[in-house]
Amino acid sequence: MKDTYRHKGLRKKLIDSLKVRGVKNEEILEVMNTIPRHFFLEKAFEEWAYQDKAFPIDCNQTISQPYTVAFQTMLLEVKQREKIMEIGTGSGYQASVLAALGARVYSIERQEPLYKKAKKFLPLIGFPNIRLFFRDGYKGLAEFAPFDKILVTAGATKVPELLKQQLKIGGIMVIPVGPDKVQEMLKITRISETKFKTVSYGDFKFVPFAEGVNR
Repeated sequence: MKDTYRHKGLRKKLIDSLKVRGVKNEEILEVMNTIPRHFFLEKAFEEWAYQDKAFPIDCNQTISQPYTVAFQTMLLEVKQREKIMEIGTGSGYQASVLAALGARVYSIERQEPLYKKAKKFLPLIGFPNIRLFFRDGYKGLAEFAPFDKILVTAGATKVPELLKQQLKIGGIMVIPVGPDKVQEMLKITRISETKFKTVSYGDFKFVPFAEGVNR
């Protein structure tokens, strides 16, 4: 795996395009500028890595559009050493962004081939501390709760109650919710044991958030 001057130039253009689209958080932009997104795609498709588009990966999943990664990360308000649960490891790119921002990342993947690939791959590119789990994302990780933040990277038909209960008071969950084709990006803040504040940030498109595991 090589990160050439050409790759770095393409990445810089991508970051500039994210700025134009309204991504203002310099720390997130800097982190995304340092992570070689083409490492997360098969070599034959690396030309696609620095376009602001989602791209198919194994198991009928996708690596999220860079703008979506930046936007969800902004909503999450990541701080150093926060414990963050990610639902949907996929390629591992979003988890890497969170880890590079200083978070302690616990990432769940329901597709066993993707889980195995990420477990082998992420340490090779400098992220040995991301904790990966082959689990049903709808159930979360109760044994490690509560979490400061929860990020869901697949489109849910509703907000899973089990995940809400694994969020600490004052914590934030970012989750796309809606029917199959379009979801509404929600930022849910836990106000107390029983109260949650929800704010919508517009429509996005994600692969479905499915229950169970797939071997």
